[in-house]
Amino acid sequence: MSKLKETPVRTLAVALVMCLVCSIAVSAAALILRPAQQENALVDRQRAVLEIAELWQPGMSSDEVREVFASRVTPRLVDLRTGEYSDAFDPHTFDQNKSVADGSLASPIPEDKDIASIRRLEHYAVVYQIEQNGELERLVLPVRGYGLWSTMYGFVALQSDLETVAGIGFYQHGETPGLGGEIDNPNWQAKWVGKKVYQDGEPTLRVIKGSVNPQSPQADYQVDAIAGATLTGNGVTHMIHFWLGEDGFAPFLKKLSAGEA
Repeated sequence: MSKLKETPVRTLAVALVMCLVCSIAVSAAALILRPAQQENALVDRQRAVLEIAELWQPGMSSDEVREVFASRVTPRLVDLRTGEYSDAFDPHTFDQNKSVADGSLASPIPEDKDIASIRRLEHYAVVYQIEQNGELERLVLPVRGYGLWSTMYGFVALQSDLETVAGIGFYQHGETPGLGGEIDNPNWQAKWVGKKVYQDGEPTLRVIKGSVNPQSPQADYQVDAIAGATLTGNGVTHMIHFWLGEDGFAPFLKKLSAGEA
């Protein structure tokens, strides 16, 4: 049998078929892996919540994270426009970060108010309540803000007085390893515990330049800088001021404290 004659058209056709086959294979693999990737992202967020709520233990498996989260943490949906709880969506499945891109679920932030450089504010946020014997122990709030190179996504935990920091942690960012990336350092995160957020009703807590002077009357509202990461530290400060301010969770915290949320 004679060999089929090679022609530019035949070569191009074979190449196109191979590209089509590879494209289908890649698309199929992405479709198959997507649920697992989404589940892993969910577990990562749950682990971050457990860590700053001091409910996480080193070596916990994904199943254990899910189990502890389900038994100790109560997600609640908050309407940021009213500062009240909402039943508009299921807080267990609502994707707050994804909702930012939805024109019906988020609004542009005026430039003069966008101190965290996030551009858009979602209408709904999921908060996490840790309770013991029916009493609120900690409240975990989702926060995000721009650092030097990236948007930093994390959580801030407040003690039951809703003014004292119980913990802070990040689950996604692109800050420089060894510099701004030190926001993940447990030693730096520990410096936040016990700090006060509000002074005269305004969010005052900030990352300062250098180290906090424990004798300063402002010491309770200050956190040590990260060496060589001034802009990242500024970004964290702006993030705290935005999300715990009037455009973020402050209206909700006031109503929750008064039993009106």
